[in-house]
Amino acid sequence: MSKQSTSLAALPPEVRKSLQQLGEHLALARKRRRETQHAWAQRLGVSVPTLIRLEKGDPSVAMGTYATSLWLMGRASALPDVADPSLDRGALEMNIREAKKRSVRTTASIDKRLSSLPVRTRRS
Repeated sequence: MSKQSTSLAALPPEVRKSLQQLGEHLALARKRRRETQHAWAQRLGVSVPTLIRLEKGDPSVAMGTYATSLWLMGRASALPDVADPSLDRGALEMNIREAKKRSVRTTASIDKRLSSLPVRTRRS
């Protein structure tokens, strides 16, 4: 079995469902624009069978084809938000766990450090 088919077989159900919904939304967008599959496929630069797979949410369709479909509907600008670092809950949770593990300076250590600093005299 190739690497691609192994990775496709391991897709989480949630990912499959999301891709199916994306495909359905793209198909609906095409239909609302009264575009034929042939015309839309031509605009995408793919075959009609590939467009049909895309509209079913097939994970083996290239991401660029999905992105171009979004561009055709005027939604390509939404792509960067999909992986926006500020929305990455996993990384945020990891940062919080790491912060909890770090040792906090004790009051004695802070006092010792402060006492070793030179004292500034005030000019009148």
